[in-house]
Amino acid sequence: MSETMETILSILKDLHEDVDFENCTTLIDDEILDSFDIITVITEISNEFDVKIPADRIVPENFNSAAALAALVESLEED
Repeated sequence: MSETMETILSILKDLHEDVDFENCTTLIDDEILDSFDIITVITEISNEFDVKIPADRIVPENFNSAAALAALVESLEED
């Protein structure tokens, strides 16, 4: 598991420790994460990885799983 993924999982588990974030792929679709959670995740990612998530990348498919979030962070780090 990548360091990025471990950090993302830690951020998510701080929000909802009872969710299996390693396997869940419907965080937005099943309303596991609400709008306040998403704001927290965006803020934490910005602080942890020193990246800014543009508004056009704040879409459900980028937030539906820890893997999608890790891929988003990695793509932003490359830019």
